Parts: sequence; C-alpha cells; structure tokens
Amino acid sequence: MAETTGLRERKKAATRLALHEAALRLATEHGLDRVTVEAIADAANVSRRTFSNYFSSKEEAVFHGDAVRLRRLLELVRRQPADAPPWAVLSAAAERLAVEAYGNAPPSWLLHRRQLRGHPGLVAHQIAAYTAIERDLADDVARRLTGPDRALRSRVVAATFLASLRVAIQHWIDHPDGPLHDVLRTALAETATTPPVTSAPPVTSAPPVISAPPATSAPPTAG
Repeated sequence: MAETTGLRERKKAATRLALHEAALRLATEHGLDRVTVEAIADAANVSRRTFSNYFSSKEEAVFHGDAVRLRRLLELVRRQPADAPPWAVLSAAAERLAVEAYGNAPPSWLLHRRQLRGHPGLVAHQIAAYTAIERDLADDVARRLTGPDRALRSRVVAATFLASLRVAIQHWIDHPDGPLHDVLRTALAETATTPPVTSAPPVTSAPPVISAPPATSAPPTAG
C-alpha cells in the first residue's frame, strides 16, 4: 500500500512540475497575458480539468518553482540546532538553499526571470507567498529568543531576513557574475551589521532587537 501511495505521489509531482515548466516556457515566449490555461494544459499533455486539480491559475503555475523553494527554506530553518542564534540559523538555511536551488541555474532560467519580473499577477503571488513564509519563520525565530516582546522581535527579524534574501536574489539575477551564495552572504552580513543587534534584548531602555553574527559557510529553497 505504501509503495502504491509513493508512486501516486511521484506521478502527481511529475505532473505538477510539467505544468509549471510549460507555463514558464509559454509565458516567456509569448508573455503571460497572452498565455491561456488551455495552452499550458496542452503543452503539458493534460486536460484543462487536470490543470485545475493542481493550480488555481496560470500565475500560480508559473510561480510554483518559487513556492517550492520557499517551502524548502522553511524546512532547512527548522532543521537547524534549537540553541543556535536566530540570524545564524536563517543565514545557514539561506546559504544552503542558494547552493541547492540556484547553484546550477542555466542562463535560460535567468533570462526567464528577467522577462517575467514585475508582472502584476506574479507580484501578487510573490507577496502572498512571502507573507505566509514570514509568519512561519517568525514562529520559529520566536522559539529561539528570550526576553520580552518575542512575538514582535521575531516578526522584525523574519521580515528583515526575507527582504535581504529577495534583494540578494534580484541583484544576482541582474548581475550573475558569481554564485548566488556569495551575493547572499554579502547581503546577510551587511544586514547583520547595519544596525548591530543581539539574540537577547539589550539591558537598556531601547527597544530590543535581534543580534546577527556575521554570515559563515552554510552547512540551500521559488515556479
């Protein structure tokens, strides 16, 4: 029974990936506004109904790869040691994701990202996805903090981290002169020192913020 279930899940994953790749290819070739769900389904050799079983819209199908990478990022964060400082945890997970998900990105993928960047439909999906992952990351960070206002401080840390991650990826897409891993490490190190913060609230009247050690080598993860 388990073997049958595993095979079924692999087939579903393969179909979902085929639809994502078809949507990405057609959107790049013709522009997302000129691509229909029917065209994506045809390109993936499935029915319109099958498409609807996997995605609610063509925008969601295109964004699927990014969604997968964000879920992988959360998984990597949760695998980090429970006693590790929050910023070190986030940095290590991000650097690992950079290697796993972007380490061998072909030039064609970078071109696709540049062509589709900024489309209103995709931006809406990106905002929704980042908002959801920010909440999950903040929950994990909060468990690693001590002191007052943990809920607020964890949300600030998660939002700051995701902003740094997004900017680093966008900069690398525009200037892919080296590996994303290096760009990301620089961005996270810059965020860690501007302004400097600590994993426990400072003993002052100032609002507590989170300390982030300089990014180190990671032990990385969105159609």
